[in-house]
Amino acid sequence: MSFSRCTAVVLERKISIHTLAFAFRPIQRSAQFCVTLTRQKSTMEGLSLVSSNKIFGGYQKVYSHESSELKCKMNFSVYLPPQAEGGDVKLPVIFYLSGLTCTEQNFISKSGFQRYAAEHGIIVVGPDTSPRGVKIPGDDDSWDFGVGAGFYLDASKEPWSKNYRMGSYVNKELYELVLQAFSNVVDAERVGIMGHSMGGHGALISTLRNPGLYKSVSAFAPICNPIQCPWGVKGFSGYLGEDKSKWVEWDATELVKKYDGPPLTLLIDQGSSDQFYVDKQLLPENLVEACRSVGVPVILNLREGYDHSYYYISTYIGEHFDFHAKILKA
Repeated sequence: MSFSRCTAVVLERKISIHTLAFAFRPIQRSAQFCVTLTRQKSTMEGLSLVSSNKIFGGYQKVYSHESSELKCKMNFSVYLPPQAEGGDVKLPVIFYLSGLTCTEQNFISKSGFQRYAAEHGIIVVGPDTSPRGVKIPGDDDSWDFGVGAGFYLDASKEPWSKNYRMGSYVNKELYELVLQAFSNVVDAERVGIMGHSMGGHGALISTLRNPGLYKSVSAFAPICNPIQCPWGVKGFSGYLGEDKSKWVEWDATELVKKYDGPPLTLLIDQGSSDQFYVDKQLLPENLVEACRSVGVPVILNLREGYDHSYYYISTYIGEHFDFHAKILKA
């Protein structure tokens, strides 16, 4: 495999183990913070708070709302770093898209990202991976299609087309909801996106299909060329039908070939011992070659010995936050 000057391949062997020390002390809420919450209330009336936990000085929250795109109730997570307290500063926001079988819970409970979001002062939003509770026949027959496997596209084939509109949900409905509900702390001009596996595919296509909507993008073990792998063929034929001209509109490797938007660098992390990588489900080399052909910069980090799990993600999530922070805070 050959790479152009805009392509970097990194082989990483070392794991750094950090010992964390925690100190606890009571913090009194300021009057300004109370005013901020009051001002925010009118824009959050459609949201229900599911949970709130303090972590690394900020708050990991989960909300539910009725989705007009998906026609069902949906959960999403929001991490508000300590810099959000008071509402007197606008912060960057990153959307994180999870992989097959996941909910909004996996990333917030397994990755340890909150430490890095707190350090950089970045808000992080995480949607679910599919509509929930809509009861379409066959939606739970397999783990890689239907519930937990929305592929971040807008289905055009019945009976999926009514509810399975994760593309529009993430990039329109939830995007606008977050910017409005948290308008006192979110900087609408500094938005990034990242994801894992199916969610890495979602992050890439969301960026390439909506030029300028996201200023930074990265992915862990993304499904890079779904029209060429078993997962993608199954998902796309089920959601989009057999017309393959529709498939290419949701494939990052195809989309990057015609990308016409602001300058963009793609960051991709891939474990060399990832069984799905070995089985040709992910195909990052195809995306790298497509980027090379059109001069879109891409960084591919091939991490020796790492698999597809959150052990791998938690090892390198800090580097991804460094990457996004450099762009979003420039």
